[in-house]
Formats: sequence, structure tokens, C-alpha cells
Amino acid sequence: MADSYNGLPLPKDGARITYSNGKYTIPDNPLIPFIEGDGTGRDIWKASVRVFDAAVKKAYGNKRRIVWYEVFAGEKAMAKFKSWLPDGTIEALKDMRVSIKGPLTTPVGGGIRSLNVALRQILDLYDCVRPVKHYGAPSPVKHPERMNVIIHRENTEDVYAGIEWEQGTDKVKKLINFLNNEMLAGTGKKIREDSGVGIKPISVFGTKRLVRKAIQHALELGRKKVTLVHKGNIQKFTEGAFRAWGYELATTEFRDKVVTERESWILDNKDKNPNITIEQNAALVEPGLEYAAPEFQQTIYKEVKDCLDAIYKTHGNGQWKKKLLVNDRIADSIFQQVVTRADEYEILATPNLNGDYISDACAAQIGGLGIAAGANIGDGYAIFEATHGTAPKYADLDVINPTSVLLSGVMMFEFLGWKEAAKLIEDGVRKTIEQKKVTYDFHRLMEGATKVKCSEFATYIIENMNAAASVAAD
Repeated sequence: MADSYNGLPLPKDGARITYSNGKYTIPDNPLIPFIEGDGTGRDIWKASVRVFDAAVKKAYGNKRRIVWYEVFAGEKAMAKFKSWLPDGTIEALKDMRVSIKGPLTTPVGGGIRSLNVALRQILDLYDCVRPVKHYGAPSPVKHPERMNVIIHRENTEDVYAGIEWEQGTDKVKKLINFLNNEMLAGTGKKIREDSGVGIKPISVFGTKRLVRKAIQHALELGRKKVTLVHKGNIQKFTEGAFRAWGYELATTEFRDKVVTERESWILDNKDKNPNITIEQNAALVEPGLEYAAPEFQQTIYKEVKDCLDAIYKTHGNGQWKKKLLVNDRIADSIFQQVVTRADEYEILATPNLNGDYISDACAAQIGGLGIAAGANIGDGYAIFEATHGTAPKYADLDVINPTSVLLSGVMMFEFLGWKEAAKLIEDGVRKTIEQKKVTYDFHRLMEGATKVKCSEFATYIIENMNAAASVAAD
């Protein structure tokens, strides 16, 4: 491994995080690369790193500390190295495994479409994790406290794979001709000649590793439900397949720990009436079954029998109520349900585009993207990041809300296993917001609030962490 990246030597007092056989080894003085970020990222990072260091100091004294190492992407990288994403930055992120970043500009005029997407693809950070819960910030809904979900969004496939062709080009004309004259021949369907065309790949491999992460996370946290989100009623072979493959993964790799929603109905019917017949049970699971075609009826009868034969001994007699429930919901239904009954959902596993929409819709209920944390995680690499943009007009004014990076830092410390530091930061953020000492974005929406600078917000968080630690010590 290198001793320097982008011409900057590594600090001598830090040690690298290592990864082997699916597990990270975290030293007490880990080297953590950080990307400051563009625009307001500069103010946010200055405030956030103070909070991070104070939390570690308060939690562990001199036993642990983060050794920060700056790497470059975005405008700062372009100014220094004439590259939006230097090779040295990529190598540093790979070699040191776990990193954190602020918001980055999307370059204009070709090249990399998005630096965030580029990093996800280069490091195969396939699991975008977005926890969304209320910390007391102003909200447009009556009961934001009901929101406490974690969204696991597939990060490498779907429309974010970036496979598309521009309208009017020779390549798109060739593709449309092939699709219309060969793939769609005889179907009555046709792509208009003046179309741009994109391809939406969703694979067994990509789906299963994402759903695996979501289920593992649910089990680790003691959550009770994982919901597969999809538009499979329309896109049957992509999003519908995401649903089917998700259930397949759940019921094979985690059979002793999970029950699907339909299985729970079958088991519950049997629990309530031990003498119920297969046909009676099926009729309760599938309303209107008596009017269905005989072939469909037989399919449901088989589903019920197979379920009881396979898992009634291990999941019946109420045992299924202690299992992790895996269900699914149509994407458009989820949009209204996270508003009307958010407390019915705990962990969502989604394809890329759905997850992009839903995570922002959920964040709007707890104060917006300025308070929404995020991480992109793969096998051996993790980047924790702000979920909002760069807001350049507010850059260097010390006014912006740093909470997105702060709570992403909470995620990072939890990932490292430094849960005490994570809790200090999270509690400090919550207490400061409850005290109504907030940046301008929340101040304009909170009656009786005190408007503070970005740096002052960090200071109040540190003071609240210290006060909480003193109370605990007493």
C-alpha cells in the first residue's frame, strides 16, 4: 500500500482499517479519508469534524481517536490536480476502506455524469443506506415522530446504470430499429422514432445481495419487518422480478429467521383453526378464489400445502410472530403510506430509482435533506456522505445546516463499532434542536427559535454532549 496519495503523505500516527473474510478490523487510531465537499461542504466539514473529535474524546478519552486524512474530489480536486476525481483519491478510498464526504458538484459539459455515482460504481457500493427518523426538526406532517425507517436502495443497477442513447443519434436509431423490427415484431408495440432510449437492468445477483444486506441489518437491529418496494404490477420482469428474487433470498438463506406476509396468513389461519382444510385456508388467503380458473385454484392450494408442510413445525403455533416479517408493497402505495402510517414500516429494500424517490420523500417529513444521513456500502468499502447538494450561494457564510454530515458520521461510528461516540453525537443533535438553537433553515419554521451559525450549532452540540456525559457520570 502507498505511503502517500495525491502527493500528500499519510499521517504516521494512524493505522489502516483492514477487511478479510467479510469482516473489518478496526484499530483504535483508524485512518479515515475525508472529502471536504464543494460549496457549503467547507463550512459543514469544519463544524462536523469538531463534533466527531469531541465525541470520540468524550467517549473514550485517549484510548481511541480518528486520524483524518484529506483526499480530493470535485472542485477542489479540479483546481489542484486538473481532475474531478483523481486516481490517488480512488486508491486512498480503496486502501483505507471507510471514508466520509460532503456534497460534491456534478461536473457540467461531459465526462463524469455524477461524482457520487462514479464513486459508487468504481467501489461497487451497491447498498445505499438511508436512515430517516425525527429529531425534533420542523415538519409538514402532524406526527413526524412516527417516521423511523431505514431504506436500503440498490445502488448500481436500474436506471442509475446509465445505459441510454440520445434521441436522433445513429446508435439510438439502430437500437430502435432492432427493437421495433425484431424484439417487438408482432406485439403491437412500437417505440417512436424520435425517442431517446434507456435500459433498466435488474439482476438476480444485484437484487439478492441488496436484500441480504437489508435482512441482515434488520436482524442486527432487532427490527421486525423488511418491506420489498417495487412497481412489479407494471414492470413484471424487472421490478416484479426484484420482488420475487427478494422473497426467494429471504426464504432460502434466512428460512429459520423469517416469515413472509402470505406465510403468516396461512400459519395464522391454521393456528386459529387446527382442523381447517387446505381449500378453506386458501380461500382466506386469496379472496375470490372460488371464482378463479381451476389452474389458479390449484396453484394456491399447492402454495398453502407447501407452506404448512415446510414450516408449520418451526413457525406454527404462534412461533411465526417472533420471526422477521418480509412483505412487499407497490411503490406508489408506499409514497402515501409513509405519510399516512409511517410507523407500519421499518426497513425498506428497493431498486435504485424507487429508493431515490422514497428516501427524499421520507426525509421531507423529518426536516428535509439537510438532516438526512446517508451511506454507500459494498463488500469491503463504505463511504458515508451528506445527502444534499452543495448550495454554492451559501458557501463560506457559516450559515448552513451540518446535520446531514453529522448524522452520517453517527452511521460511520456505528459501522466502526464505536457506538458510544455515535450516541453522544445523536443525542447532542437531538438536544440542540429541542433547545431550538438551530440554523436558518429550521429557524424560519420554528416559533421561538434562536438562529445560530453552522459553527455555533456544532458548539452547542458539543456542550450538550458534555452535559449529557457529566449527568451520566454522576
